[in-house]
Amino acid sequence: MTTQTGNDGRGGREDRAVRRSDGTRAAILAAARYRFAEHGYERTTIRAVAADAGIDPAMVMRYYGSKDRLFDAALAIDLRLPDLRDVPRADIPGRLVRHFLARWEGEPTDDALLLLLRCAVTNERAAERVRGLLTEQVAPALGAFADERRIGLLCSQLLGLALTRYLLRVPAVADLTADEVADLYTPAVSGLFGRDGG
Repeated sequence: MTTQTGNDGRGGREDRAVRRSDGTRAAILAAARYRFAEHGYERTTIRAVAADAGIDPAMVMRYYGSKDRLFDAALAIDLRLPDLRDVPRADIPGRLVRHFLARWEGEPTDDALLLLLRCAVTNERAAERVRGLLTEQVAPALGAFADERRIGLLCSQLLGLALTRYLLRVPAVADLTADEVADLYTPAVSGLFGRDGG
C-alpha cells in the first residue's frame, strides 16, 4: 500500500509537471502570435515574448530553441476545413465562408491564419507557408469540386476578406455583421465553382 501511494504521488507530480509544461508552451505561443502580429518578425524579440508570457527568456529558448523555430510554431495552421463530401455543391461556398468567419469572429488576433497573412507580405517564410496551405490543405479538400485555378482564386477571395475586415478594418466591410458578410459574399464565391466545378 505504501509503495502504491508513493507511485501515485510520483505520478501526480509528473502530471502536474506536464500540465505546467503545456501551459507554458501555450502562454509562449499566445505571446509570440501577438508580438508577431503587432510588430512583425523583425521587431519581435525573444525577450519581449517572454515578458508578455510572464516567464524568463531562457524558458522560451528551452521550449523553442530560436526565434525562427518559435515563428514556425506560431504559424502552424490547421484550417480545420469541414468535410464537404456529402454537402450539396450549391451549399459548399456558403459553408466555406461561414467556416472562416466563425474562426475569425471570436478573437482575430489569436488566429494563426490572420497572423500568417499579416506577416506574409514582408516575410518569405510566412509567404511560403501561405502557398503551402493551398497545396496541402485547401486543394485536397476542394479538388473534387473545383480545379486548381478556381481554388487559387477562392483563396484570394477569402484572404482578401480577412485582410479588409480584420487587418485593415475597412469600415464598409468591418462594420457588417458576420451574417451580412456571409449573405453578401457567398454569391461571389459561388461563381468560382461553376455549375460542374470545372
